[in-house]
Amino acid sequence: MTEEFTIHEISLGFPHDKEMLVRFLSDHELVFEDDIETAFGVFDQDETLLGCGCCAGNLLKCFAVDEALRGQNALGSLVSRLVENRFEAGHYDLFVITRPKNKVLFTSCGFYPLAETQSVLMLENRKNGLERFYSAFLPESLENHGNTLTGGVGCIVMNCNPFTKGHLALITYAASRCSLLHIFVVEEDRSLFPFEVRMRLVKEGTAHLPNVKVHPSGPYMISSATFPTYFLKKGEDAARIQSELDITLFASRIAPLFHITKRFAGEEPLDPVTRDYNEAMIRLLPQYSISFIKIARTTAETPEGKPEVISASRVRKLLAETGVTEEVLQLVPPCTAQYLKNEFGARP
Repeated sequence: MTEEFTIHEISLGFPHDKEMLVRFLSDHELVFEDDIETAFGVFDQDETLLGCGCCAGNLLKCFAVDEALRGQNALGSLVSRLVENRFEAGHYDLFVITRPKNKVLFTSCGFYPLAETQSVLMLENRKNGLERFYSAFLPESLENHGNTLTGGVGCIVMNCNPFTKGHLALITYAASRCSLLHIFVVEEDRSLFPFEVRMRLVKEGTAHLPNVKVHPSGPYMISSATFPTYFLKKGEDAARIQSELDITLFASRIAPLFHITKRFAGEEPLDPVTRDYNEAMIRLLPQYSISFIKIARTTAETPEGKPEVISASRVRKLLAETGVTEEVLQLVPPCTAQYLKNEFGARP
């Protein structure tokens, strides 16, 4: 980059600076996302914004550069400043989700491709970062079960917000149809129940199942809550694009490490987004020789005597409305029931 341009942080707390960034992104047919924590801009001598890059957590995003800066490594300079900022904030595993056409731009900035679909590409700043993260869970599973996997290796990805009898029923069913079953608990902390609580309850609730191993999901299982949509055009289905990338990354990179050949999920009669995700698994997983097994959801009677699907959302709704009642406790296994009574207090 020539000396005519400088890079410095855009003060998002100042309305003028934030409006400048929002307008610049809009001019480049991009959208400002509310979770952005930090933004850097490329400015000329008149302090005119000519390029920008932003970040939220461990995700770098909202890159835009004017034509006048093309060929001057403006993107590389922006990425360097953002990486430095993220390291200072304690984020060391960094990711970019962008259009596939930008692959060369970001690989030249030191990022490595993780997974690619027709619509999007995901990259990370550490070579073989995914393998290094999950290798911590591999020795025990392979050493103890490597010669006895006649039933195959299965997998369930769960949020468990909180852990219910419905989750336990799905795990019990899957465990009976595998030699080894891996449970990945979504690590992202955007739930009512903190990750460490959800992880502990799943471990406690499945301790009687010797072939079940419980792990954190890590940053490689993509949530719709963090999936960036700033570059999507009007009419594009963000949930579909996110699910295809998540499933592709799981099937192409994570499943081979664990020798996973089966993925289980419950039917989804209530949430259309989860139902569409299941449909995407039905379509995509067989391309990687992974079977998708869907089972009926567990039900419990309401006080009116009507059967209703046991769901974490139902538990959360009841907790908000009535607290820890007998109706709530009937929907969760003993470990969760005890936690709820300790944390929320039981009502008669």
